[in-house]
Amino acid sequence: MAGILDTVDQRTQLVGENRLELLMFRLAGRQLFAINVFKVQEVLQLPKLTLMPHRHRHVCGVVNLRGKTLPVIDLSQAIGMRPVVPGPDSTIIVTEYNRSIQAFLVGSVDRIVNMNWEAILPPPGSAGRQHYLTAISKVDEQLVEIIDVEKVLAEIVPYSAKVSREKLEDPLLELARGREVLLVDDSSVAVSQLRETLSQLGVKMHVASDGLKALNMLKAWADTGQVMTDKLLMIFTDAEMPEMDGYRLTTEIRNDPRLRSLYVVLHTSLSGSFNESMVKKVGCDNFLSKFQPDKLVDVVRQRLMLDQVPA
Repeated sequence: MAGILDTVDQRTQLVGENRLELLMFRLAGRQLFAINVFKVQEVLQLPKLTLMPHRHRHVCGVVNLRGKTLPVIDLSQAIGMRPVVPGPDSTIIVTEYNRSIQAFLVGSVDRIVNMNWEAILPPPGSAGRQHYLTAISKVDEQLVEIIDVEKVLAEIVPYSAKVSREKLEDPLLELARGREVLLVDDSSVAVSQLRETLSQLGVKMHVASDGLKALNMLKAWADTGQVMTDKLLMIFTDAEMPEMDGYRLTTEIRNDPRLRSLYVVLHTSLSGSFNESMVKKVGCDNFLSKFQPDKLVDVVRQRLMLDQVPA
C-alpha cells in the first residue's frame, strides 16, 4: 500500500502530452472506479475514526492525520451505492480538491494506470451512475468509471457563486458586459459555478464539455474569418477532461496562428505550485483554483486591463 503512489512524482512529465495517471479502486462491489492521481496525496489504512454529531449522512467521521483533522467520506454511499462499512482493515484515499483535503473510504485499491486522454470517454446516456461520472474507460477489457468528485463534495459542502458587492461595483467590469467567453469543463458542477458567477458580469457564455470539442469550436469560428480576440474575451478551461485535457488544448491554441493570442485561464480543482508551474510550461495566461467567485472576477478584471494598455 505504501508504495502505490511511488510514481506520482513523475506526473509532471505527462503534462502537455494528453496523458494521465488514474488510481483505480473498488467501492462496495466489483465495479472499478478511478480518480486522477494528480488529486491523490496518499493511500493508507483507515486510522482511528471519530464520530461527529450532526455530520452529513455521507461522512463516516473524522480522522487525525499528522496533526490535521480530515473528514472521511463514504464515496460508495455518496454516489448512490450501498455503504462501505468502516473497519480496522479499511482503506482511505486522501485527496486535495479546491484547496481542501479530505479522505474517501473505499472498499479496496487496485493499482495506478498510465493512459492517454483520448481513451477517456464521456459516459453514455444510459449509464446508471452518469449523475456522478465525468468519464469512462476500459482497462484490460474492464469498464472503469471515473467519478465526478467535485459533484460529490458540492453536495456535502455547497459552494457559493455569489460575487461580493464591492467587486461588482468596479466600473472596469462594465467592459465585460456583452462580451463572449468559452467555458471548457466536463463537470456539470464546475460549469454551473462558472455560469452563476459570470452571469453577474453580463457576459455571454459558450460551453464545451472537453478540450477536443472546444478546439473544434474555436477552429470553426476561425474558419469563418472572425478575429478570435474580438470574438472571445477569454477561455476558462479545466485541466482534466475526456479526449483532450486543458493542457493539450492550450498547446493546440498556441500552435494555431489564428488562436494563439486568446487569453486562456486554467480553472482547476487542483491548487498549489504544481499547476502554477505547469501553466507556464504549456502557455496559459492565468491559473485559478475552482469555486472562488471573487477571485474569478479578479481574473476577468486582469484580462480587461490588458485592453487598457496603450498599444
